[in-house]
Amino acid sequence: MTYAEPKTLFVIPARGGSKGIPDKNIRHFNGVPLICRAVDQARLFAADADICVSTDSERIADTVRRHGLEVPFMRPGALATDGAGTYPVLLHAVDWYARQGRHYDRMVLLQTTSPLRRPEDIRAAMDAWTPDCDMAVTVCEAATNPYYNAFETDGEGFLHISKGPGDYTRRQDAPKVWEYNGAVYVISIPSLLREPLSAFVRRLPVVMPRERSVDLDTPLDWTIAEALDRQFNDTPQSE
Repeated sequence: MTYAEPKTLFVIPARGGSKGIPDKNIRHFNGVPLICRAVDQARLFAADADICVSTDSERIADTVRRHGLEVPFMRPGALATDGAGTYPVLLHAVDWYARQGRHYDRMVLLQTTSPLRRPEDIRAAMDAWTPDCDMAVTVCEAATNPYYNAFETDGEGFLHISKGPGDYTRRQDAPKVWEYNGAVYVISIPSLLREPLSAFVRRLPVVMPRERSVDLDTPLDWTIAEALDRQFNDTPQSE
């Protein structure tokens, strides 16, 4: 089945109050401010008018403006606290554009903290999405498998396998399980307006390799990701 080209809004959330890696969004990652890497990737797929950097920080906004992209609004302080979730931030962006008379079919959420994401990952997620699904999302194979090496304690404190009979002796034989890697979310706007992402039931996986699924949360993550990025850029990639 073919679909009309959906109207797509790219959203890049960038809060100013990072504690794990201070000022991470404007910190240079292999020579380029982290926020600008995400902006450059979005620009491969969308006009500037359809790219929204949602931030509460004037320093982040100034960095984005110097990169040539206008910041449409400053995020309200209530949506920039440590306890503020992503869901209300996305709803705020959709509502802001709707009040300008601009309505979209889907949103592509690009988090700055996935610097090893490639344009082909974004394209794969966009191609996987259909109007019949809530979301297409990038995943990698989970580090622990509830059928094989993830355990829970019972009422007496003894360990039991989390899922299944517990008789798998090789990881390769256990059913594969996946985890979000945070790189790309392609979200149906009607689904987003109806319920949070955690309530979605029609989610399509788009697999990325674990070595490119680094999420920047600590200074060590940053060091590892920069080293991997340099290695990937220095080594020809297979087709």
